[in-house]
Amino acid sequence: MNGTIFTYVNRDLSWLSFNQRVLQEAANPAVPLYERIRFLAIFSANLDEFFRVRMSALLELDPLRTSENDEAEPGLLPEVQMIVNRCQNEFGRLLQEQLLPALQQNGIHLYYGEPLLPEHKVTISEYFHSRVLTFLQPLRPETGKPLTFSDNALFLAVSMAGLPNQQPYGLVNIPHENLPRFLTIPGADGQYHLLFLDDIIRQHLGAVFPGRTVTGCYSVKVNRNADVSIADEFAGEMDENIAWMLDQRQAGHTIRFLYDAAMPDDLLEWLTAGFSIPPTALFAGGRYHNLSSLAGLPNPVGATLHYPPQSPLPITALQGESSIFDCLDQQDYLVHPPYQSYNPVLRFFNEAAIDPDVQAIFVTLYRIASDSFIANALISAARNGKQVTVFVELKARFDEENNLRWSKRLKAAGVRLVYSIPALKVHAKTALVKRQRGWQNQRYGLLATGNFNESTARFYTDHVLMTSHVGMTQDLDLLFAYLQSRDQPASYRFIRFEHLLVSQFNLMPRFLALIDREIANRRAGLPAQITIKLNNLQEKTMIDKLYEASQAGVSINLLVRAICTLIPGVPGQSETIRVRRIVDRYLEHGRIFVFHNNGQPETYLGSADWMNRNLYRRIEVCFPVYDPVLRHQISVLLEASLADNTQATELLASQQWKPVDSQGQLIRSQQAIYTYLKS
Repeated sequence: MNGTIFTYVNRDLSWLSFNQRVLQEAANPAVPLYERIRFLAIFSANLDEFFRVRMSALLELDPLRTSENDEAEPGLLPEVQMIVNRCQNEFGRLLQEQLLPALQQNGIHLYYGEPLLPEHKVTISEYFHSRVLTFLQPLRPETGKPLTFSDNALFLAVSMAGLPNQQPYGLVNIPHENLPRFLTIPGADGQYHLLFLDDIIRQHLGAVFPGRTVTGCYSVKVNRNADVSIADEFAGEMDENIAWMLDQRQAGHTIRFLYDAAMPDDLLEWLTAGFSIPPTALFAGGRYHNLSSLAGLPNPVGATLHYPPQSPLPITALQGESSIFDCLDQQDYLVHPPYQSYNPVLRFFNEAAIDPDVQAIFVTLYRIASDSFIANALISAARNGKQVTVFVELKARFDEENNLRWSKRLKAAGVRLVYSIPALKVHAKTALVKRQRGWQNQRYGLLATGNFNESTARFYTDHVLMTSHVGMTQDLDLLFAYLQSRDQPASYRFIRFEHLLVSQFNLMPRFLALIDREIANRRAGLPAQITIKLNNLQEKTMIDKLYEASQAGVSINLLVRAICTLIPGVPGQSETIRVRRIVDRYLEHGRIFVFHNNGQPETYLGSADWMNRNLYRRIEVCFPVYDPVLRHQISVLLEASLADNTQATELLASQQWKPVDSQGQLIRSQQAIYTYLKS
């Protein structure tokens, strides 16, 4: 380094800018109506996660917070609150002024606070008494029970009159986890009428609080600190630790208390006192909360209100009767979901489960689909006599309960389970199959940028390498041998990965060396270029190395979906760096690293973002793409993304994002990629 003092964007402000970009798509009239509503739902879900994970650091409620919560700058909270309030106001404006009228124009009426039409009252009453009432658990003042809220649960806070010497307040849950959030009522007027579950309960509060006169009703919810770490040193089984952690999450600090802004002061004071809610956690909202539920808004009209259908493309060579392993003996394959069908990945596991020549299967699972075909294939493989070893990451945030449920099913089927490494998460997406053909022992590998999850494969853009490459599969064998030890990486420094880049072993040193080579080439007068695609870029060692490369004149193109704390275009720091973000139909998720190498490019794909957590507290795997045809595929996909002038925005030196100049031919990269792969 040359002693330059580098500058950075705050990670939390960068993340909020990403969610603002999501909100912009909800406002985009070129996006189909139900997709705009889906972007509202994504915004709402993202904001909930921000409060549950990041706000504890900003509020300084967790005195023992780890470096996972670094860069929580003093004095940042007012700016964060201002941005959140501004975005929530824009959310409400978009929904009420644009999207609700647009639904009405398409024959769909979503009740949003207005009185019920008389002809709907009988239907709604029948639904309430036969379905909803089952799940209601009202807290009446006379019971004297303490006020308790589980994380992200919804309640109605009620003002009442009618009984002397009693608190005139009550609470009742909105059981949105047990019932659909919306009820559809076909109307005699030809319209479809959609009703919030919340409003069904509002209409029947007399049955919930008999003998009382309800004078007001207001929705409330609590977000609690979900950044609760498992104490790895606990005695007992990991599944017991996970159960403890889930309980702790429900009892975590109140980070946000979201309430209807129309709520009177006396009711708000009763709630804040009863829940011991600090003033910094109070956020006024609208009539409805948890609007991530809008992702499931019924569409009785049909597909015209969504994006046009775009069927996943088949990989013809991996179809038919030939064994997928025989195909991999001939060459490597790349699968690019959701543009291409995920069936080859499912077939890899399904054939491994039943092929009599397969002796052993190893796989890392981070987020398992709730109805996973892959997990079921592993169960079948174990019952078919295969040696099946599965590393289940029980600490995958917000998926712990689902992963725990699957781990119990896998274990019951005879699968050998390996649980989390103390103080580390295993975020790698890898699988290895060992197959005996006569005297020959063959290995086959799956290496992916995203989870082995057929549900998210429908809308996350990822890349899966299927290979029998001897060197890479040997490295995979080493990796699984290490993972089964559940020991710290420092105890296994003798392991040498020759092809794979594995965090805690060789990933950071190798990436730093690849950047250094581009710097050396540029200083020698040779062409030098780096192209990187990530979800998040925040780790300062890697950013500083990119700054150093820029100071040397290396051309650097970055595609960063969400958090980016690097500032491009700063004189003397990052003049040759360009940063772009794409938000479109699919969630950009694949990680790609391309180093020019004087015309002999080296290309890596992998699971690792360049963040502190990925590089220091996780086992990640990045892998080379050796086949020149597959490298060319990746280069075409990157070129399309870098040329996007429809859905891309660019980060300026001022730390503001602006739409990319759309002069000339309009290019929408996700559509261009689909067209390329189709051809």
